[in-house]
Amino acid sequence: MGALNQAQVEQFRELGYLKVEGVLDPATCLDPVIAEYEEVLDSLAADLFAAGEISSTWAGLPFGPRVTRIYSESGRVHNQYFDFSLPFAGVKEDTPCWFGPAVLAAFTAEPLLDVVESLIGPEIYSNPVQHVRIKPPERELPTTPDGRPVIGATGWHQDHGVVTPEADDTDMLTVWFSLYDTPVEAGPLKVVPGSHRGGLRTHCLNHPVPGAREIPERLFEVDRTVPLPTRRGDLICMHRQTVHGSLSNVSDRIRWSFDLRYNPIGQHTGREAFPGFVARSRKAPHLELRDADRWRRSWEQTRLRMARVNRDGQTDIPFGRWTEGHPDCA
Repeated sequence: MGALNQAQVEQFRELGYLKVEGVLDPATCLDPVIAEYEEVLDSLAADLFAAGEISSTWAGLPFGPRVTRIYSESGRVHNQYFDFSLPFAGVKEDTPCWFGPAVLAAFTAEPLLDVVESLIGPEIYSNPVQHVRIKPPERELPTTPDGRPVIGATGWHQDHGVVTPEADDTDMLTVWFSLYDTPVEAGPLKVVPGSHRGGLRTHCLNHPVPGAREIPERLFEVDRTVPLPTRRGDLICMHRQTVHGSLSNVSDRIRWSFDLRYNPIGQHTGREAFPGFVARSRKAPHLELRDADRWRRSWEQTRLRMARVNRDGQTDIPFGRWTEGHPDCA
């Protein structure tokens, strides 16, 4: 898979999203990530078993059934163990996170960067707005006091809406891909075609339920929603202002995806406290990061700094823009 053709670029500009099939090779790109995360799961299982939170490490199970059993039996989700980012508040010096070589290789896979280059140019920065999403079948998850699964469908939002205003002019591109096939019943992304042309919508706090943050459906054309099931190796690219969410995972297997961002080098990431890196530079290729140890150390240093700020309800470093009381949320 190489650069996008002109028709694909025009589709992205017109609709605000593009699904590109077969970009990543599952055997050389995705399978090493899965193997790496199996070791992370070993560590999580050992910690929980030692703490008496689970009755077994469930070492004989494949990754999906094993992580589902561990989440269900412990009564908690443990996605921070697998994530390549940090929380915005309450960080500790030993808050778990993962920055392994297979993950970095997926971030910087040449076919992926070829697609990104087609949309934002050849000087590409890996924006630290990034997450791994591991969503077990909802029926097997612990629930909140009001009966909702602790990891459910993602509410309506724009990726522009989760960064600080300093990034308002940043040409931020979302790149989403799944480690396993994600049919409709597994809870893929859902997008609203053309919604990127409507500008930034209001994201309401504690909407539609306490603790949530979502764009009210009256602020966009929700009846235009399109689900985007994928096969492993496919990419979904989205404009920063495309309204999107995800469906519920009502299947019998996990939904596992990477949610990444890229922007042209030199533009603000909207997440200033977190480290990004040069993923591709035609002008200065020596600046490209391919050293996973160096990547990991940058986040470990960030973790030490974050352990000293945004504590006890204080906001020393802001990570968002939304406040209560907006008229759109009434």
